[in-house]
Formats: sequence, structure tokens, C-alpha cells
Amino acid sequence: MSVQRPLLALLVLLCATPAAAQDTKTPEALGIALEGYPYPYPVQYLPLSLQGQDVRMAYMDVPPSGKPNGRTVLLLHGKNFFGAYWNVTLRALSQAGYRVVVPDQIGFGKSSKPALDYNFHLLASNTKQVLDKLGIPRVAVVGHSMGGMLATRFARMFPEATTHLVLENPIGLEDYRFLVPWRATEDLYRDQLGATEGSIRKYQKTYYVAWRPEFDEYVQVPYRQTLGAEYPRLAWVSAATEQMIYQQPVVHEFPLVTAPVLLVIGQADRTTIGRARVSPEALAKLGQYPELGKRAAKAFPNATLVEIPNVGHIPHFEAPDKWHQALLGFLGR
Repeated sequence: MSVQRPLLALLVLLCATPAAAQDTKTPEALGIALEGYPYPYPVQYLPLSLQGQDVRMAYMDVPPSGKPNGRTVLLLHGKNFFGAYWNVTLRALSQAGYRVVVPDQIGFGKSSKPALDYNFHLLASNTKQVLDKLGIPRVAVVGHSMGGMLATRFARMFPEATTHLVLENPIGLEDYRFLVPWRATEDLYRDQLGATEGSIRKYQKTYYVAWRPEFDEYVQVPYRQTLGAEYPRLAWVSAATEQMIYQQPVVHEFPLVTAPVLLVIGQADRTTIGRARVSPEALAKLGQYPELGKRAAKAFPNATLVEIPNVGHIPHFEAPDKWHQALLGFLGR
């Protein structure tokens, strides 16, 4: 009995060790084009030649699952996300009878990651080429975060193709150059190379009033990408697109937008770029979304403002019912 018990304990320990080790091991690296990462609908690709480089732009083209209404909605993702994070909104729109097109911008998601002179005009032009390939002449344009800046640029470049403009907690409601010091792209790149699981999670937690376990998906995807051999390419794109946001404000053009506009603003949002390099006094003035939303609503010629209390940067995650009610109500006008 005295011999058997230690042997049994040893066997239990040996059997448990692989499972324990598996719980703490580093997750598998993820390719910078999200190879092997499932999207909620089939992904297609548009070949493009940009600044002497051949690239491919990924997109989902989802038909209506409800009674078709003959209209199309274009969903534009934010900087730290990709098209698949629209999955719940995409499904709600499809069920309401809309065709939905969801691109991954060049440099993001499943699209190519070239070293380019990134600018919103280029991204808007690429997006229009996707619509032209699909034979879609007019769309309601919905943009979240950085996608709101891109959506505004798209509406300015292609007013004849834009029936509605919907901005969900867009960044760029203020000109960051007034308070945020400039940094060279090379310095931003070095910052990106130092990204860790902990730093990504810490930043993403600023998006929400209350963190939920399902939000960690959008920590694990970029973290796993840092583990791959090609990550430096993605880090450069991230730095270059941060520079794009800083150097190419759209806020001054709001009065020139001709489409009707819906602004959906989570009132707890305080998102800004360059947070780590501004003084506490400047930081207190940046990302004040309750004020910024009201100011933007006055700047657009024809705008409706929906304020959602106790919600942060991503209403379609934190308050999907209120978000969909505002979105579908506006599009149905």
C-alpha cells in the first residue's frame, strides 16, 4: 500500500504534465494575411496594381437572406480590426434584405500587406474598384473608427455612389496634429515591433466600458500575428497607416459631404491616436466623444446624432441591439 500510493501519485503527475504544459504554451503563429483564420462568409479577391506592386484585396460579398430590397451596404473596418468583426451586423443587414460588401483594406485582414504610400484617397479608390467589379453603382457606406475616416473620404470622392454615410465612433472627429506631436514612421514601426500580448490587451481594453471574454478574440489575432516570420511587414503597414491617420484629417471636409449622415457615438469612448506621447493636459482634451459627436453633427449639412450612454468605442460589440436599431432605422428612411 505504501509503495503503490507514491507510484499512483507519480503516474497522476506524469499524466497531468502534458495538459498543464499545453495550457501555458505559446499559441500558434498566425500569418499576416490571416491564412487559416475563418471568416463568416466566403472571401473573394480583387487583383490590383498599386505603386508598381501587384496585390490582392480581399472582400466578402454577401447576398440578402431576407426579402431583397435591391440596396447594398458597404462596411468599412477600423485600424485594429478586419472585415470579419462585422459578422453580427453583416448578418442583421442581410436578414433585413440588404446585399452587404465587406472589404479588407490593402494592408489589413486577408488582403496583401505591401509597403506603400498609404493614403485615404488610395483606399477609397480601391474600394470603389471592388464595387465596380461587382456591378454595384450605389451604396450606403458604414465606417467604424478608422473606417469612418475612410467612409468620409469615399463619400467626398464618390458622392454619386453614396446614398447614406454612417459613422460609428469614427476617429478623426478632431485634427490630431493640433495636440499630438509628430513622430517619424520609423519610430512608430519600432513601437509596433515591440507589441506583446499584454500591450495589445491593455490598449484594446480602453475600447470598452466592461471587458468581456469574447473580446479577447481581437487580442489573440494580432498577438498571434506578431509570432510569425513575416510580422515586420505587418508592423510597417501598421506604422504607415497610423501616419496616414495623423497626416490626413477629414474633419475639415465635413461641411462638404452631400449624403445624409448618421453619427452613432458611444458616450464613454475616449479613443485618440498618440496617447502615449501627449501631455496629461493635452490628453484631457483629446477623444472627448460626447463633445466631438455634437460638433460633427453640426458640421455635416444633414446629420442625425444617436448617443449611446455607457458604451465605448465599438457599439456594434457592446450594444448591438441599439446599434442595429439606429443603423436599420436610418437606412430605411
